[in-house]
Amino acid sequence: MTSKAFVATSSKGAFQREASRFRNWIERNSSAVFPAEKHRYHLYVSLACPWASRCLGAMYLKGLDDIIGLSVVHPVFQRTRPNDESDSHCGWAFADPATTPTLKGPSGLGAYSSKGCIPDTVNSAKFVRDLYDLCTSEPTRYTVPLLWDKKTKTIVSNESADIVQLRPEIDELNEWVYNDVSNGVYKCGFAASQEAYDEAATKLFAGLNRAEKILAAHRFLVGDRFTEADLRLFTTLIRFDEVYAVHFKANKKLIEQYPNLSNSQNES
Repeated sequence: MTSKAFVATSSKGAFQREASRFRNWIERNSSAVFPAEKHRYHLYVSLACPWASRCLGAMYLKGLDDIIGLSVVHPVFQRTRPNDESDSHCGWAFADPATTPTLKGPSGLGAYSSKGCIPDTVNSAKFVRDLYDLCTSEPTRYTVPLLWDKKTKTIVSNESADIVQLRPEIDELNEWVYNDVSNGVYKCGFAASQEAYDEAATKLFAGLNRAEKILAAHRFLVGDRFTEADLRLFTTLIRFDEVYAVHFKANKKLIEQYPNLSNSQNES
């Protein structure tokens, strides 16, 4: 999920997700730039972000939680340069529930719980923006998930698909689950024209109908195997009725009205 102050749209008002800037891989080869080493890497996520949540889910499913470190940002954006009146950027912030049980919203109002947050124990950063500033001086999005290399003090990847490592046999599923469903809700929510919204909503609910049909015949999207495609779908479905249907205007139909999609959340 992006923490940039603006959202990119096409000339027709359609939401456009910008490409991730950092795209490297951890490899088994000891001579690789980022070799597989225990306790070398650290994952930064937001529980509010489906892209980050699938990386977190993959980490636990693969049993890597005692090998890769973890930090969880606060779910509500904060002013990332609060002492600079000319910088109005709002983005992901770190909070320690033990010392900061709540944070106000970027407007200075409200009190939002820090429960579940894990502060940055690697760089002692206050904001995700600080991590990007350590790596580059060029303009970029300050996004999560973010995989950090503690040895070289740099970002390995901020692309969730690369962090999870997609498998060839489910690429086709991943393509439409991503384009039509996972990213589809954002295309609805950030559409800047009725035409763009109508196109995005049509594809979104066609994708949900397609998934519902598949799950009527199979336990998971790929037969009886739980794959990364199911993880992608789950992190969107679990937020759909309470978040996307309300705030992203994706309200033609709720997930609770799809019996197989609803059941898949229990399976996942």
